[in-house]
Amino acid sequence: MKSAPKEVPKEVVERLALLKNSIEKHRYNYHVLDRQDISDEALDSLKKELVDIETQYPMLVTPDSPSQRVAGAPLPEFKKVPHKVAQWSFNDGFSEDDIRVFDMRVKKILKAAFQKDISPTYICELKIDGLKIVLEYEKGILKTAATRGNGSVGEDVTQNVRTIQSVPLVLREPVDIITEGEVWMAKSDFETLNERQKKAGLPLYANPRNVTAGSIRQLDSKMVADRKLQAFMYDVARYGTEISTQEEELSLLGKLGFKVNKHFTICKNIEEVIKVWKEWQVKAKKEDYWIDGIVIKVNEKEYQDVLGYTGKAPRFAIAFKFPAEQVTTVVEDIVLQVGRTGVLTPVAHLRPVLVAGSTVSRATLHNEDEIRRLDVRVGDTVILQKAGDVIPDIVKVLTEMRHKDNRGKEKAYKFPTYVPECGGDGSIERIPGQVAWRCVFKDSSAQLRRKLYHFVGKHAFDMDGCGPKVIDALLDNNLIATASDIFTLEKGDLMTLPRFGEKSVDNLLASIEKSKSVTLSRFIFALSISQVGEETAEDVAMHFGTIDKVRSALFEDFETIEGVGPIVSQSIVDWFSDRKNDAELEKLLANVKIQKVEKRVLVGNVKVLGKTFVLTGTLSGMSRDEAKARIKKHGGKVSSAVSSATDYVVAGENPGSKYDEAEKLGIRVLNEESFDKLF
Repeated sequence: MKSAPKEVPKEVVERLALLKNSIEKHRYNYHVLDRQDISDEALDSLKKELVDIETQYPMLVTPDSPSQRVAGAPLPEFKKVPHKVAQWSFNDGFSEDDIRVFDMRVKKILKAAFQKDISPTYICELKIDGLKIVLEYEKGILKTAATRGNGSVGEDVTQNVRTIQSVPLVLREPVDIITEGEVWMAKSDFETLNERQKKAGLPLYANPRNVTAGSIRQLDSKMVADRKLQAFMYDVARYGTEISTQEEELSLLGKLGFKVNKHFTICKNIEEVIKVWKEWQVKAKKEDYWIDGIVIKVNEKEYQDVLGYTGKAPRFAIAFKFPAEQVTTVVEDIVLQVGRTGVLTPVAHLRPVLVAGSTVSRATLHNEDEIRRLDVRVGDTVILQKAGDVIPDIVKVLTEMRHKDNRGKEKAYKFPTYVPECGGDGSIERIPGQVAWRCVFKDSSAQLRRKLYHFVGKHAFDMDGCGPKVIDALLDNNLIATASDIFTLEKGDLMTLPRFGEKSVDNLLASIEKSKSVTLSRFIFALSISQVGEETAEDVAMHFGTIDKVRSALFEDFETIEGVGPIVSQSIVDWFSDRKNDAELEKLLANVKIQKVEKRVLVGNVKVLGKTFVLTGTLSGMSRDEAKARIKKHGGKVSSAVSSATDYVVAGENPGSKYDEAEKLGIRVLNEESFDKLF
């Protein structure tokens, strides 16, 4: 008996329509106009959501769906070239589970065909982020070069491709062959091109892939030659002689004179494939071309033929994308979070989404002005960015995804007049001269928890094993009320806590004991003084040398420290003048030993001495703390914000808004290699 068709909720139909419109808009801009408004990763994220909906509700799949066709259409300026071999795009996998499902599907089809279990080998090739090209040779001579186009018809770009030095005009053997590959621009050539653009006062290019696509579509082939494009060939689409494996195809291409990427691996099973994928997430940054994943293909051609194709993609291959650092998701709510100094930070509660290898459901919106700048509303579809350990950021709202004919679905956020978590009557106030709001009442339980989380954190007392959950347990069981209470805990106190065994208690006590010896800068930072971050705490510690001198210093004394202005100076004086803080300070000093401050011995380096650096993005060769220490050792300073006083901005992967600000102000931006050369 046939099961009844799944009823499709109205909101799903609406969401699918919005997704289709948004994807088509960005795909047209990207593939036809060579203009990119959102990142590849964000577009992939939209496409994945669309496919997920269509998988759950197959009756919603239509022939014009973005999931049913290969992207792109020929530009009218070029002659049309009908492809003799249909061009396909790969389905994408984003997680280990996706790839294991792919493996199961391959084996299931092969078992049905051969009536026995088949375990194919897989070949892993790097997925180069460039532009696909199709080359046809007759008797070994290049006849046509065409873009992929819409899969059936491409653009004739033969004259332009002839300028690419890595594309042979004559093969080493006089064969008839159609090959497929990727045209790309080296990162180093891309940087040189942008330097030229900058000097000429012209707009900078977004990424090498855009330059490659735009160059191949130039009507003037001299300009193409100037761009120094390169090409890797990876597939034989048509050839007179039978080839038994994909590995043999790559070998044949190399023998004929094509440039073939040497980084391919044969894997016996899918777990080996996953291992290769993980390795290349690290190694990819060292190559001089952009890599956004690996392509997995069944190696045996016999099995490829059996597996065949779907309407748009081969069943024997899949693109295994690296963890995206930009994805799309939906803002489900915006709430205010009380910080350790009483400052209120708006936080977006998100539909959970996988980004940079972990599932995220929260993102900071920083302050009221940032909400207005982004025009982010509850219900909006947004682009979320996360790089390494950096807190996720909403970088853009996809306004085209808003409901045009159903007002009220996306709701603007308004700051409330009071926040219960602030304690007292819950009233809040705007901090004079700043964009931030704060609690009027200073001693709420929410603030206390945040202060204690901060106190035991990595950059303060660094109590390993004493994270937020442990602090919550200690507070909830009335074992501590202040930071100093942590140092008075005994084994018997902790053994009463739920889920605390003897070993975990011993480890926690050992960690607390170890943390009792602390540097003056960490001690000051741990106190949660408003406006005092790591850099300021270190400057104050270096200037005064002892905690007694700090606590007795006057407003004027703090103002003499470079980088410490009147607002910060007043904040420090106010904190040490508070009787309650003074009593807590005495208890802390009775339990901890502050290490002697060692004056910095600066290594003479005129390129760094006295210069101000801002770090942004993810550095691959060192941690941010290591980079900061290196700068300070050589007499430089580190700032958290870009300003006219900044000398260098050091940009790692996914640098974000600080990079843009540096470009606007004309501040020199260093990549990691250039940063190394300074030392």
